[in-house]
Amino acid sequence: MTQNGFWDNSREAQKTIQKLNQLKGEISSLEQMEKEVDDISLLIELAEEEQDEKMQDELMKSLLEISEKSAELELKTLLSGEFDSHNAILGIHAGAGGTESCDWAQMLLRMYNRWAQRKGYKWRILDILPGEEAGVKNVTVLITGDHAYGYLKAEIGIHRLVRISPFDSQARRHTSFSSVDVIPEVDEGIKLKINESDLRIDTFRASGAGGQHVNVTDSAVRVTHLPTGITSQCQDERSQHRNKATALRILRSRLFEHYQKEQREKLAKERGEKGEIAWGNQIRSYIFHPYSLIKDHRTNFEAGNVQAVMDGEIDKFIQAYLQKKNE
Repeated sequence: MTQNGFWDNSREAQKTIQKLNQLKGEISSLEQMEKEVDDISLLIELAEEEQDEKMQDELMKSLLEISEKSAELELKTLLSGEFDSHNAILGIHAGAGGTESCDWAQMLLRMYNRWAQRKGYKWRILDILPGEEAGVKNVTVLITGDHAYGYLKAEIGIHRLVRISPFDSQARRHTSFSSVDVIPEVDEGIKLKINESDLRIDTFRASGAGGQHVNVTDSAVRVTHLPTGITSQCQDERSQHRNKATALRILRSRLFEHYQKEQREKLAKERGEKGEIAWGNQIRSYIFHPYSLIKDHRTNFEAGNVQAVMDGEIDKFIQAYLQKKNE
């Protein structure tokens, strides 16, 4: 940053500053935890000398807090992928099953929203297609925050729900499926050539719940990459220009992920490997009836507190997946 010409390229300068702030944050977290460990060591000595129950309770509380912080720092050490530090573009798609699956997609959307809030991440719904009776058919969300993609890549796949349906008058048990897709948001610094002649840009009226805020102009934008058929769309803004810019940014990320996946599959084929393709696999079951259990089929990690998980407490599932992947 002290070199001459550092600010000549503002985009690269901002990336450098962002990386610096990220590293400072990691070091600061470690230094703060070391200080807390020293404080706890003193508390232990005092508690042993005075045999004070109140002090012992305070000690146990402090130990629990630092244990959670330690687990968080350990989890970050597993995020060493090239794009793990990037923002995440989250897509949720209801499976076959009509209203049941649309409602399940809405429940997953809420779960990830609560998780993002816990992390202090920014949450922006870019595009949403509501279900005919309830829930959502498809939704795309931009989640902005440190290592958002690194964490959420653990969620890619099919999520299965088993419950007594609130939409069934006979109160029968139903099984619903929704798929979750996550890709990293990539910037223009990534080498990826997109020819304008390969793009088809359509505008349409944004969907909404009605009332005074319903959009009455064709401000929503859909961009289609003709050679691959990959599409992206945005209806978050009232401005067609802004929606187009966001849709193009999402398309760039999806195309990059598409070409990366093609390359991985080609290498796996040449090596004679049968690589895991997360999309289409049932990765986790959420059982609400006849008993309460959430089980990840990749790691066998289980949780019995269904409500806590649906309220966004999914870090232990993510940690179990990342640890197994790094073994």
